[in-house]
Amino acid sequence: MFDEKSNAIPVTVVEAGPCYVTQIRNKDKEGYESVQVGFGKTKKVNKPRTGHLEKIKMTDVKWLREFKAADEYKLGQEIKVDIFKQGDIVKVSGISKGKGFAGVVKRHGFRGAPASHGTKHNLRAPGSIGSTFPERVMKGKKMAGRMGSNRVSIKNLEIVSVDVENNIIAIKGAVPGIKGSLLEIRG
Repeated sequence: MFDEKSNAIPVTVVEAGPCYVTQIRNKDKEGYESVQVGFGKTKKVNKPRTGHLEKIKMTDVKWLREFKAADEYKLGQEIKVDIFKQGDIVKVSGISKGKGFAGVVKRHGFRGAPASHGTKHNLRAPGSIGSTFPERVMKGKKMAGRMGSNRVSIKNLEIVSVDVENNIIAIKGAVPGIKGSLLEIRG
């Protein structure tokens, strides 16, 4: 996008609604207060979800998520993008891109072994992984393994524009995840 001074602004376009309040949990019944919000439409709906959502007369909701909230929401209430406005600072959370199996150099930024002084076939290896006393590998040891597919939150992203008719917002910068993945946007 371009601003008034013709500066290029890198944005990510996000479909952010409409979301529906599907359940309200209160302190008396469940022991805590929260609001369950549904988003998206799906063709495949199973019987348990149909029974859960028949109170709001919408059974084709794709995603359900729960948020801590006060009593300001009502069952079946529609939440649109008009709760955001241009210039708001938001935090966006989602599941990052999965990158498959990766070694320690790529996954954790290890330096690797020197390429000279007798090093042979061991350039990107992790080195020693344990000591003689515990005689086991400690939990949390940085080793090779699957990289990505973690929950990531990016703070202080600015909303550049809001399209209320199409429920689309443009967020300055990059957001976590692949195209079509679910994001949580908090103001």
